[in-house]
Amino acid sequence: MTAPSAIPATTAPIEEIAERALGGESLTAADGYALIHADATDLTRMMAAASELRDRHHGRTITYSRKVFIPLTNLCRQKCGYCTFARGPRDEMAHTMSPDEVLAVARAGKRQGCKEALFSLGERPEETYDFVRDDLARFGHKTTSSYVREMAELVLRETGLQPHINQGLMERDQIVSLREVSASMGMMLEVVSMRLHEKGGAHWNCPGKIPEDRLRTMRIAGEEKVAWTTGILIGIGETREERVDSLLAIRDLHEEYGNIQEVIVQNFRVKDDIAMRHKDEPSVFEMMRTIATARMLLGGEMNIQAPPNLTPDAHGMYLLAGINDWGGISPVTKDHINPERPWPNILDLRETCADAGFTLRERFGIYPEYMREDPGYEGFVPTRIRETIESMTDKEGLVSKEAEAWTL
Repeated sequence: MTAPSAIPATTAPIEEIAERALGGESLTAADGYALIHADATDLTRMMAAASELRDRHHGRTITYSRKVFIPLTNLCRQKCGYCTFARGPRDEMAHTMSPDEVLAVARAGKRQGCKEALFSLGERPEETYDFVRDDLARFGHKTTSSYVREMAELVLRETGLQPHINQGLMERDQIVSLREVSASMGMMLEVVSMRLHEKGGAHWNCPGKIPEDRLRTMRIAGEEKVAWTTGILIGIGETREERVDSLLAIRDLHEEYGNIQEVIVQNFRVKDDIAMRHKDEPSVFEMMRTIATARMLLGGEMNIQAPPNLTPDAHGMYLLAGINDWGGISPVTKDHINPERPWPNILDLRETCADAGFTLRERFGIYPEYMREDPGYEGFVPTRIRETIESMTDKEGLVSKEAEAWTL
């Protein structure tokens, strides 16, 4: 699933592509390749079109989710070249959380007005590490997936926080089991190219990052009516064309199942303890070009997100490229995937939005269109989740009474 190495010889002008996107036409791969290579002059036109598409469907409201981050286990069978979250068996920071630890974090989040509990964990560590199997047995489980299910149930029952589960590859029975105790689930597609699995690539020795396997999990989630978060990770060795191919693979799934609730455009950031610590990071210009391309390929209805903490000095520019969401932000826990990047202060983020003419609003872990059951979004919300959310929503499906702004 590797994209062509160069743009096709004949491509439409950016202005023409933008006009077709604004007219509701579904753009082609060739259109996407032209957009992703736009120069500075064309990028201005692209951003204007992307912003207009966003405004038609989302207005001038930008959302975020107030969450706690629950890193259930940081043991993982994979060895991604950019990951600082996963730990090896001899690492003193390797840890699987106990039920008491999970509940303590969730309760702290509840006290701070959080609505979402984001479960993030390494993929299937019990397949690789004996001591993980021992930990799971101590908690009464054989698999990480069944332990996640129990902890999501615990958090939902004891705190009312809505679990969002990032577990990696899953089989149908796991998805069905988790669906009843989670508002949504997710897994980054990252990139559809197999080139990154070659020796020295970002996904070398990463069996769970095979694109077809990840798309299969997302397809099953669609069949089982699970609202799904996914996205692309840029700057990890992919070509620009491969970014387009990845976005189009996501679009294809959503057109068939309607379950892709948001698409994240995330930028790789260098860390001292990763294999890719000597690689270059994507620029703000590169992020803006990719965000605008994503908006035009995916259309105005899609929720497109870029994490503000990964570009602390320039994330406001993403508003001009077509995003409508900042993602999860926590008053309690750090970003365990990017621990060196603190969350922005909500007052500052609100001011950034206001300066660009937007209103910042808090949402739930599942987007309003799924709660309202807009056409194509029916049947995605389990009864228990609906009951916990409905008492707190306004007529727009957002949080009706937001907690006082907090600082970190």
